[in-house]
Amino acid sequence: MLESLDIKKGSVVADVGAGVGYHSWRLSQIVGPAGKVIAEDIQPEMLRMLRQNIDQRKLQNVDIVLGTPTDPKLPENAVDVVLMVDVYHEFADPVSMMTKVRNALKSDGRVVLVEFRKEDPKVPILPLHKMSTQEVRSELEPLGFKFQKVMDFLPWQHIIIFTAGK
Repeated sequence: MLESLDIKKGSVVADVGAGVGYHSWRLSQIVGPAGKVIAEDIQPEMLRMLRQNIDQRKLQNVDIVLGTPTDPKLPENAVDVVLMVDVYHEFADPVSMMTKVRNALKSDGRVVLVEFRKEDPKVPILPLHKMSTQEVRSELEPLGFKFQKVMDFLPWQHIIIFTAGK
């Protein structure tokens, strides 16, 4: 999945809702020593486990950030890609969060949402944890994001990509 995102060496990538860091340490390898991963979560316990995972792997290019339910605490105009894997549908205040995400993106930055496909009744996930591409578009496009594409090669999830639209 990460390979399909065409993330360049030296990029700054924010893993919003990073949890214990499953994607963060893989992104660290992709961006290389000249790049940076910002691993963000709102749960201190998750960040504690993430810190252990990062330290255990001796990664030097991962910054860990404690966000809030309305602000991921990302630096403005500094991020090439914001990745959210099974995260967006959990936001209590998606407008505030995505406004902050858009502010964090560089003018050519991208936001990548990986969400369980609501369109597919065979996906064995509760409906409240699924989103259709159209639902995501209807929420992000009014905030200024520009739909780029959707990829459906994962068994249960789609990858929905937007540009910052700046």
